[in-house]
Amino acid sequence: MTFKKKNLLSKALIYIVLLVIAGIWTIPTLGLLVSSFRPADDVTSTGWWTVFRDPAQAHLTMDNYRIVLGTAGNNPRLKKTISRGEENIDLGTAVLNSLTVTIPATLIPILIAAFAAYGFAWIRFPGRKFFFIGVVALLVVPLQIALIPILKDYITLHLNGTFLGIWLAHTGFGLPLAVYLLYTYVSALPRDILESAFIDGASHFTIFMRLVLPLSLPAIAAFAIFQFLWVWNDLLVALVFLGANPAVEVLTQRLLGMLGTFGTDWHLLTAGAFISMIIPLTVFFSLQRYFVRGLLAGSVKG
Repeated sequence: MTFKKKNLLSKALIYIVLLVIAGIWTIPTLGLLVSSFRPADDVTSTGWWTVFRDPAQAHLTMDNYRIVLGTAGNNPRLKKTISRGEENIDLGTAVLNSLTVTIPATLIPILIAAFAAYGFAWIRFPGRKFFFIGVVALLVVPLQIALIPILKDYITLHLNGTFLGIWLAHTGFGLPLAVYLLYTYVSALPRDILESAFIDGASHFTIFMRLVLPLSLPAIAAFAIFQFLWVWNDLLVALVFLGANPAVEVLTQRLLGMLGTFGTDWHLLTAGAFISMIIPLTVFFSLQRYFVRGLLAGSVKG
């Protein structure tokens, strides 16, 4: 067997193994998706895989999503069958609250970290290395040790239970990683481009806005994915700083409440879980082309 044939065989084997792993990894998500469209009786009596074995008897329906999104009241047939507790799930409001928390909590640290990364990389000032080491050191500090002291300050400032309070908390917790990731990318930008701009009389702000930000898009997108997913899936910080106020409950809090109230109603829990997956998956796949480039930011210089 020639070297070329061995190379093709090895590549084919790798692709097959990767496809098998991806298939196994996707099976739980597929089961979650199928179960979210099945009636309660079908979920409790048969497995989700029976849908593919006998599609004619599947009885797929959108009722589970109507119930958890709080739109069942618009359907007279469905309104007669749901309980009072199911009427109050209303994940639609929780999704809006999660977006209200997640979008600013992603954009604010990106903006601050981009300015800080440019300053650390291209502006010489006293204590620059000391401050940067301090920022990197914060990466190893568990956020859990800061929750109670920050909550006490929030109570004094009347910020607990507000969106502003949780925006500031997520910004503080996300800044060390953002500064470090963007710094490694910004510091690796070609020096000739920036020096040419300085010679032409451009200010630091102009260079930052016109050159650094556009060139740093891969690193910014990579951190945006990390921060968005972390804030969207966060439960601990939301419980501490938002509390149990239904008006500002985020999606993870509402799903936790559903788990306690509807712990055996798998048709509703799977629908709610899949709703919580849709937006993060959309963000990840829309920015995935920048993801690897951003992760490798500054790893190779020369």
